[in-house]
Amino acid sequence: MASTSPVHPVHPVHPVDEVPPVRQLAAFGLQHVLAMYAGAVAVPLIVGGAMKLSPADLAYLITADLLVCGIATLIQCVGFWRFGVRLPIMQGCTFAAVSPMVLIGTTGGGLPAIYGAVIVAGLAIMLLAPVFGRLLRFFPPLVTGTVILIIGVSLMPVAGNWVAGGSGAADFGEPKNLALAAFVLVVVVGVQRFGPAFVSRIAVLIGIVAGLVVAVPFGFTDFGGVADADWVGISTPFHFGAPTFEVSAIVSMLVVALVCMTETTGDFIAVGELTGRRTEPGSLADGLRADGLSTVLGGVFNTFPYTAYAQNVGLVGMTRVRSRWVVAAAGGLLVLLGLLPKLGAVVAAVPAPVLGGAGLVMFGTVAASGLRTLAEVDFKDNHNLTVVAVSVAVGVLPVGVPTVYDKFPDWFQTVMHSGISAGCLTAIALNLLFNHLPGRTGSAAGDADTGPGVPVAGSEARDFSKG
Repeated sequence: MASTSPVHPVHPVHPVDEVPPVRQLAAFGLQHVLAMYAGAVAVPLIVGGAMKLSPADLAYLITADLLVCGIATLIQCVGFWRFGVRLPIMQGCTFAAVSPMVLIGTTGGGLPAIYGAVIVAGLAIMLLAPVFGRLLRFFPPLVTGTVILIIGVSLMPVAGNWVAGGSGAADFGEPKNLALAAFVLVVVVGVQRFGPAFVSRIAVLIGIVAGLVVAVPFGFTDFGGVADADWVGISTPFHFGAPTFEVSAIVSMLVVALVCMTETTGDFIAVGELTGRRTEPGSLADGLRADGLSTVLGGVFNTFPYTAYAQNVGLVGMTRVRSRWVVAAAGGLLVLLGLLPKLGAVVAAVPAPVLGGAGLVMFGTVAASGLRTLAEVDFKDNHNLTVVAVSVAVGVLPVGVPTVYDKFPDWFQTVMHSGISAGCLTAIALNLLFNHLPGRTGSAAGDADTGPGVPVAGSEARDFSKG
């Protein structure tokens, strides 16, 4: 006799919410940590070095940074209440804040003035998050594809510096550095092409491990810092003194906050495209609100403003591992590295050329993802090609000529020295000019609002054919 019990439909879990087995979580998470580690520790090294801090204080800044990086990543990926975009987003200190913080720290304010400005900037980001959420309709595929392309291109000099040995290295550009990077690149591509499904997804990790194995006997690595590092280190609030609130420092950091929000919006949209879970106005606001909270925590726990890391966006696209729990596992590893400085010293010993070989693939993947989005945009009988051309040119300009804006005011440099924010703002402005102004007719204008902020039934139904 046939059963008459009701059949309950099974709702499949979205790939973003899938929880891989523990072994895969650890491998995928470590891959994300290795991809962002060099960038994460660079900001405290640059700021602390410019302020001539002692080695002990520099080490403290780095461990505090790693700890808050991990906490910020967990907030963003796991989320609670209205905090966290709940996508595979890795968090780290923003480079947009480096110049203003060096200026604040070296002109009399010191670290307390930096941290006071950082706390105010974090609060401002939380307040402005809903406003940015409502602006999402101005990010149609024409703009998002352009921004993702600019993100990838802007990251290429980072990979190039790693390939050559790392900025400031005595052997910068030596053929042996490029050979090591090329070996890692070949391993990553080879594993992706010929490895089984799971192995191909950790191609970057395998490439880095293989590069490290080759690097050790050839003298590329220096593990001297491991012996000197402490086993346990805990960052305490306001270690360098109570924060001070200086108007000039706060104003410059508020400009940084706007730049970070613009860049982070681009990263959220890029990850939404890669994972098949499009960023909506509400989730964008939640993600930016988490950025603000993490930045406040940074000011309290002796570190700096936080933002989404674009290099890890490339890793998501390359590995096709879309689970946010993988990046949450990476956040947990960062917390461990922040609490156990000796482990952090081991990771820091990975040579720059090894990271460079892997970075070329990851950052190129970001740029290719932008091209994939733009390939579906309609460029006939409209000005969409002009929007892309000018935006990419403006975005690449400070990447190719880093000193181009050195004669401009500090606030202008803060915005335009970042190719990502410069290109993003240009793309938004030109899309408004050509596709949103009253009186425009034609295919581009009619669907200018078709973008991440407008729901479409099913990912396959989304129409990318318009700007």
